[in-house]
Amino acid sequence: MEWAATVPESLAAMPFVLAKTIGKEWDSAALAGLWGVLMTAPKAFRKNAARIGFEPGMDQGDRIFQALLDTPEGLWIGEAEPAENFKALKTPSGKIEVFVPELEKDAQNLDAASEAHDLKLPEDFPLILNAGRHRRYNINTLIRGQEWNKGKRACTVAVNPADAEAIGVTDGQNVRVSTEAGIEVGELQVSKQVRKGMVLIPHGFGLNYDGTIYGLNVNYLTKNTHRDRLGTPMHRFVPCRVEAA
Repeated sequence: MEWAATVPESLAAMPFVLAKTIGKEWDSAALAGLWGVLMTAPKAFRKNAARIGFEPGMDQGDRIFQALLDTPEGLWIGEAEPAENFKALKTPSGKIEVFVPELEKDAQNLDAASEAHDLKLPEDFPLILNAGRHRRYNINTLIRGQEWNKGKRACTVAVNPADAEAIGVTDGQNVRVSTEAGIEVGELQVSKQVRKGMVLIPHGFGLNYDGTIYGLNVNYLTKNTHRDRLGTPMHRFVPCRVEAA
């Protein structure tokens, strides 16, 4: 691994080598990749690890790896020296460069009038869908079974009480959410935690698991073309409409 750290072409292939060797032995390519990262860590990382208590040595990476496995709740694996913080910067100037050439034109064109124009919603979609609400009950699509959600209101269409009253819907009933991309139906949750004008739907639901579909798939309500000039998806600002199903 020390040799691999000095040979760029071999280091680039190392994740695949580790996955096919140690990864098979451990039944986890991810664990093998993490071990490889720690074993080829740069000197700055090793110094930071030593400050937190991981003594220097050829097996330092091994010891940190084992400590991570033994401490699932997390632990500190390094402490930076404040006086040396900026030495980690790789910019030509050695400073944090705020100026980004690719964003110069956009930044210069920012003003209150254009921002107000961009935030104006179409009449047929008067609410803003924030697609991808994070809750304790959703876990992306890594686990498709919903056993851990039994008895919980895990996937809901959450709105502010004022919006629910204006629409004429009540907590617990099914509502239809429409966007430019499509239509999905889900259970309404009326909550003061939601800002007026917003609609919150969690991600990770609406998948077919053993013939059963639980919740709605918020991805069907967002378009791949709804993004900024650089390609960043604007899934936190999707014009939508909510009505009784």
